[in-house]
Amino acid sequence: MAEAPVPAVHEDHPDLAALAADGHVVAYFGYGSLVNRRTLRTRFLGLRRASVTGWRRFWMPRTAPLPALLSVRPVDGFRTDGVVVYDLADHLPAVDEREAGYHRRVVMPDHVRIENALATEAPLFIYEAAPTQPDAAEVGAVIWQSYLDAVLQGFSTLYGEDGVRRFVLETEGFETVLLADRDAPRYPRAVDITED
Repeated sequence: MAEAPVPAVHEDHPDLAALAADGHVVAYFGYGSLVNRRTLRTRFLGLRRASVTGWRRFWMPRTAPLPALLSVRPVDGFRTDGVVVYDLADHLPAVDEREAGYHRRVVMPDHVRIENALATEAPLFIYEAAPTQPDAAEVGAVIWQSYLDAVLQGFSTLYGEDGVRRFVLETEGFETVLLADRDAPRYPRAVDITED
């Protein structure tokens, strides 16, 4: 059963601005599955198209049978598209739990562009996968198609076909093998997709 189309940007919670002004809001930059609001598990307050400068997205291989993860690494001057999620500061531990295996890093305000940003700045974070030492087993790393589907659906919704193309062109590591798991998704936040 196909899901109904979603709006390009999620409607803000009515108290978002007031909560931000009172210091109760944090923000985090999503560059992979977080771009797809259907994968978010907290009752976030707002979502914005955004880009960060100084970070580049890549597929980080892991020892089989673990799948490759999307991560970012510092790259001077590189721009990465994604979203900024505004959330309650109280929800940050739940986001950290979702992003287990990633380090939460601070993004300085001059390294981010946010469409229709809040008037009050909120602390902004990005999640960087904990680095692993390369080994021969990483040759067998795979990308779960169910994970990639969730990511590409999010980019398609927010950035259209051009955004999906940019995602593929600007993400390092797409030579990694794709594991076709759509019929039995391994990704825990798998989404329903249409034939398109």
